[in-house]
Amino acid sequence: TTNAVEYPPLTGVVMWATSIITPHGVNSYKYYFLINVLLIIFLFLGVAWWISRMQPQFWYLLPLSPAVIAALYINWDLWAVITAIGAIYFFDRKFYERSAFLLGISIATKFFPIVFLIPISIIFYRRLELKKFLRYLLISVGTWIIVNLPFALTTPTGWWKFFKLNSERGADFGSLWYAVDLFGLHLKSINTFSLLLFLIGISAYAVYFFGLSELPKLSTTAFAAVAIFTISSKVYSPQYVLWLTPLAILAMREMKHRSAFWIWQAAEILYHLAIWQYLATLEGSHFGLPANTYAIAILVRISATIYFLVRVSTRSSAPQSLEFLISGSEGYA
Repeated sequence: TTNAVEYPPLTGVVMWATSIITPHGVNSYKYYFLINVLLIIFLFLGVAWWISRMQPQFWYLLPLSPAVIAALYINWDLWAVITAIGAIYFFDRKFYERSAFLLGISIATKFFPIVFLIPISIIFYRRLELKKFLRYLLISVGTWIIVNLPFALTTPTGWWKFFKLNSERGADFGSLWYAVDLFGLHLKSINTFSLLLFLIGISAYAVYFFGLSELPKLSTTAFAAVAIFTISSKVYSPQYVLWLTPLAILAMREMKHRSAFWIWQAAEILYHLAIWQYLATLEGSHFGLPANTYAIAILVRISATIYFLVRVSTRSSAPQSLEFLISGSEGYA
């Protein structure tokens, strides 16, 4: 209970397993960090390789992304990212069991890939493959339960810490709600506002998705779901760029999207610098970033994410009228 980490179980397992192979002694902390760095480098190469298989036209943007490199060693998020990308890879190739298994593993490592189930459900619905969706859901949720159950049964308080923290935390660093608070608008019931914004965003996304004349792949739609999730969240940490960048590259389909990508990355690296300077101020440093300036950096980052999302969403496959929502999915099987 006292030593529980604020991560899902598999991230905790990675942290624990890494400590086993870390040499003990005066420099154990340094060795622990360096071992994790080495593992993250291999994970990053693995993600880049997978992206190159799925998006050969733009894959090089990942290792060149400054915000990704800056956030690479903040924590263990890449363990979840690589399995999430694997889930997308196998889903688009219709290896649904493998995809569902990897998605369950990814959710048990970092919770954000759970929003993949939204575009996945829409894709199956438009294909009139509801039985396949139920099977996919059963495998992914079942995998998550199998991973979580031993921890939930043996150390329930420690296992629940992740969920408790996220339900009870207020407006936190990087979020829209934190920026609003810094500007003097102190909202109550942040959970309600955050959920409401997510529902509005995801509903608009679903209407857009249903109206596309051609059914897109999961690889081109996952970015939108995760972007809406991060924008509406109560916390928007700098390392969330590790979640978004591989998905952003997969969502790109035209050369003109590169300029929007770099504008977004510039905003991300700006925020990366801003958060540390703002934290320096909070720690009583003689230098740092004022609160209002940090709030502006948050809004610039969120605006750039929305800008990129709009640019990659306005492709040649423009939405049809909302008559599709009434007439059903006939013709899209």
